[in-house]
Amino acid sequence: MTMHQISHHLTDSLLMAYAADALPEAFSLTVATHISMCDECRARLGAFESLGGAVLERSEAVAMAEDSLSATLARIRGGAPVRDRPAPPRKARGVLPAPLRDYVGGDLDAVRWRPIGMGVKQAILPTSREASARLLYIPAGAAVPDHGHRGTELTLVLQGAFVDETDRFGPGDIEVADEDMHHMPVADIGDDCICLAATDAPLRFRGMIPRLAQPFLRI
Repeated sequence: MTMHQISHHLTDSLLMAYAADALPEAFSLTVATHISMCDECRARLGAFESLGGAVLERSEAVAMAEDSLSATLARIRGGAPVRDRPAPPRKARGVLPAPLRDYVGGDLDAVRWRPIGMGVKQAILPTSREASARLLYIPAGAAVPDHGHRGTELTLVLQGAFVDETDRFGPGDIEVADEDMHHMPVADIGDDCICLAATDAPLRFRGMIPRLAQPFLRI
C-alpha cells in the first residue's frame, strides 16, 4: 500500500465523546479504527482522557445509597449486560486495522460482501441500533450516488481513495459529514476504495432509483 499522509482528522467533539464513552457503538468502532491509524488523533485522545481524569479527581464526592454495594453485586450475579467499547488500538497486518478485524473476524477474506449495484459492495457490521456501520467496496472510478444526510456520517478510508466536492481522502483519512453536506464520492483511479462508514440516520439520496432501493440496502 502506498504511504499516505493523513490530513483529515476527527473533530474535538468526537474525540471527547469517545473518551467519555458517549458515542454509539458504530461511531466508537469508526473512531477506534481511525485512532489505530492516526498518531495525531491518538495523541489528542490521550490529552482528552487525561483531562477527564483530572476533572474527576477534582469533583466533589457524592454520597452513595446504603445498598449500592449489594445492588451492584446482585446485578453482577444476575449477568447484567455490559456494553464494551472497542479494544484499544493495536497494530495489525492486512488491510483492516485491529479494532475492525475484531468485528469482522479476520481481514478482507472474512468479509461477507453483498452487491448493491454498479460494482459497489457493502457488508453491514453488527452494532447497536443507535447507529449503523458498514464496509463499502467501491471499484476504482465508480461513484456512490449523489446524496445528503439526515444526521452524521463518518467515512474512514482503509484502502484506495475517493474524491468528492470537498477534497481527496486517502488511507487513514476520515470525512465527517453533517446535514449541510451534499456530495457524490468517486473512487480515485488506482486501488479499489474500501471504506468504513458509520451513520446515525438514513442518507438523503437525490436519484429515484437509490431512494427506491434504500430500504432494502439499509443505507
